[in-house]
Amino acid sequence: MGLALILPLIPVAETKHPALEGFLYQDLCLRVAQGVAMTGDMGDHMTVQEILEAYPQDPRHLLAALQDIQAEYNYLSVESMKEVAEYLGVPESQVFSVATFYKALSLVPLGKKVIKVCAGTACHIRGAPRLVEAVEEALGIKDGETTADGQFTLQTVNCVGACAMAPVVVVNERVYGKMGIAKIPELIETEREDEAEE
Repeated sequence: MGLALILPLIPVAETKHPALEGFLYQDLCLRVAQGVAMTGDMGDHMTVQEILEAYPQDPRHLLAALQDIQAEYNYLSVESMKEVAEYLGVPESQVFSVATFYKALSLVPLGKKVIKVCAGTACHIRGAPRLVEAVEEALGIKDGETTADGQFTLQTVNCVGACAMAPVVVVNERVYGKMGIAKIPELIETEREDEAEE
C-alpha cells in the first residue's frame, strides 16, 4: 500500500488552537514519510521535560526553552511545543507563533551539520549562488533540504557578518571564508570526517 493511501487514514491529533490542526497533520506526514519513529524513544537525548525544568515556569523563558530543545533535537516537534506551552502556561498558538517567527528555529528535522551559505550582498557578488549550486550537486539535495542519511541540511541565509571573508559558508559553528566552488568537496569531506570522529 502506497504512502499516499496510508496517510489519509491517520487521525489528526487534538489541538487547542485551530491554526495548529493542519500543522499537526503535516508533521505527522513528514515523520511517516521520513520513517521517524513515533514511539517517543529519546535515545541519549535529554527529554523535553528535563530541558524545561532548567527554567522557572515563566512565559519570558519561551524562546530560550525552544532554543535549547532545538539544540538537543535539531528541530521542534509538535509534541515538544505542546509540552512547552503546558509547562510555561502559554497558549499553544503563542509557542507556534514564536517557533515560526525565528528562522533559527525549525519545525522539520535538520541534519547533524547545517551548511549555511551566506547570501548577503558581498557574498552574493562574490559567487554565493554558485556555491549553493555546488553544495546541491555534491550532496544531491536542494536548498532547504536534508540528506537522506540525516547528516547535512543546506540553507541559504542572510548576511552572517563576515563580509571581509566573502563568500562565506558556515557549518554549524565553523566558518569557512573566501570559499570557491572548487573548495566545496573538501569542505564536505572535512565535515564528514569530523562527524565520523565524534
